[in-house]
Amino acid sequence: MFIVFEDYRCYREGLLAQGFWALLFYRIGATRYRFKSILLRAPIAILYIFLSKISQIFFGIYIGSHAKIGRRVTIEHFGSIVIHNNATIGDDVIIRQGVTIGNKSLDSPLDVPVIGSRVSIGAGAKILGGIKIGNDVQIGANAVVIKDVPDNSIAVGVPAVVKIKNKAIALS
Repeated sequence: MFIVFEDYRCYREGLLAQGFWALLFYRIGATRYRFKSILLRAPIAILYIFLSKISQIFFGIYIGSHAKIGRRVTIEHFGSIVIHNNATIGDDVIIRQGVTIGNKSLDSPLDVPVIGSRVSIGAGAKILGGIKIGNDVQIGANAVVIKDVPDNSIAVGVPAVVKIKNKAIALS
């Protein structure tokens, strides 16, 4: 419950932020896995399916209910955001519009990214396949990331080129 309040504080627009609502709908759906009884899980699952469709239609944001999403994740701009059902996202991550976090091919549908904490994902970025994105990483706008990115790095381009942040960049 308290995680919802942490999520809310991350949004400048407050209750008007579509990203907040999409994340709230996801968190409602994810709570059903806390219950073993089908009598408790089923109504929450039905509610989640309905709320997920609202999020997709009105906000353009899909977050799979099995995804593991950390604390204080911010969906900064809504629209064309897809987060795979099995993706893992750490704490304090910023996701901008047009981002896809998912599998790379139909042959490997469960090979999805694991994203660390304090990651900033630029608009239009695609993070694909069974890769690991480290902590304190910046992913540039429209980057296509298909290889691991170590901690304290920047990934830019198509396909993404990884550069280690130097101390001058880290301080600014």
